[in-house]
Amino acid sequence: MRMDLSRRGFLQATVAASTAVVAPNIARSQSGQRAVIVMCDGLGIEYYDQSAIPRLKAWAAAGLYVRAQGVMPSVTNCNNASICCGTWPSEHGVIGNSWFDETTGTEEYMEDAKLVAAPTIFQRAQAHGIRSALLSAKKKTVSLLNRGADIVLTAEMPDGSWQARLGPAPNIYSREINYWVFAAALDILRNRPEIGLIYIHTTDYPMHMWPPAARESREHLARLDDLIGEVGAAAPDAAILLTADHGMNFKSRCWDLAKALQNRGAPVRIAISAERDRYLVHHQGMGGTAWVHLRSRADEARVGALLSELTGVERVLTRAQAANELKLMASRIGDLVVIGDRDTVFGDLDSEMEVLPADFRSHGSFHEINVPVILHNAAAAPPIDYFRHNFDLARWMYPV
Repeated sequence: MRMDLSRRGFLQATVAASTAVVAPNIARSQSGQRAVIVMCDGLGIEYYDQSAIPRLKAWAAAGLYVRAQGVMPSVTNCNNASICCGTWPSEHGVIGNSWFDETTGTEEYMEDAKLVAAPTIFQRAQAHGIRSALLSAKKKTVSLLNRGADIVLTAEMPDGSWQARLGPAPNIYSREINYWVFAAALDILRNRPEIGLIYIHTTDYPMHMWPPAARESREHLARLDDLIGEVGAAAPDAAILLTADHGMNFKSRCWDLAKALQNRGAPVRIAISAERDRYLVHHQGMGGTAWVHLRSRADEARVGALLSELTGVERVLTRAQAANELKLMASRIGDLVVIGDRDTVFGDLDSEMEVLPADFRSHGSFHEINVPVILHNAAAAPPIDYFRHNFDLARWMYPV
């Protein structure tokens, strides 16, 4: 089965999702089947289309395949939380990789489990008596989404017992670290039959470094395809579900919005990139969506107009508009939400704008929201028209 959501616009897809098929209550029939969820970071639809991944494409052809959309901003944390919780950011509250806490007046990374306002899939599985594992290349994921998981492992900082079994984990800034995460999953599948759910999260470092046609990218995805096949062989009884958080594009310009507004006589409290996290080698903190917090609400119209005039700014939304259209938690986003075009990102600079190197790749805009959704051997899954967004991947599982 296959469905192509194509580029009908994020808002149209969001409205359609609100009327999507309601998932059947499948707790009884699903709870006995093991499940492996793969959140392949950065595997946008362009990587899926242009890569030789025969195992995954065979599963897509025989099972369920949808060209779906992620949530906005198209950055990891809000999409990972949406997939893990099966909800929009308006419900789970993780609106990006970074946010500005207006109460404390500080910019913070979103990597604390206390920020997650909805149950994780591990908590839902736990309620059905199912034990689970969260495996991630990045330590930010295990600190954010760990609630309810029985096994929590990050390849970025593995403990000695894992390294004794699998060998030292590669550096976080490598493609090889993804292979190590899959080795950990295979170890659990082969030796821990009591674990009924495994959630695998890779890193998108290879996608930041290489476009789909690059030899290094093809080698990376071919190896992941082989490892996914090994997962299927190790657990032929298991349902295997795969999606991504976002795609990736070359970017040619970056704006420091706070400096640009200061230079135009409209200073703001702060402007931050929703993409900024601790992995600066990936993207230097530059992404296609930014939160702008005003000094006064009376400045909204003027600042919004100035932002709209900047080359590469595609949308400027008020807090209310962004919360409604993008399904974001209003209390955690900026007074204004700025979204770049395909070529534009936002971040902290020494000047108001910089031309980026020709090989710079990042994400965060509407132009990186198209992702695959693939279900293999998931006999209890809802019909295909249920799956419109990446967070539909497993939200039907373990209903509370």
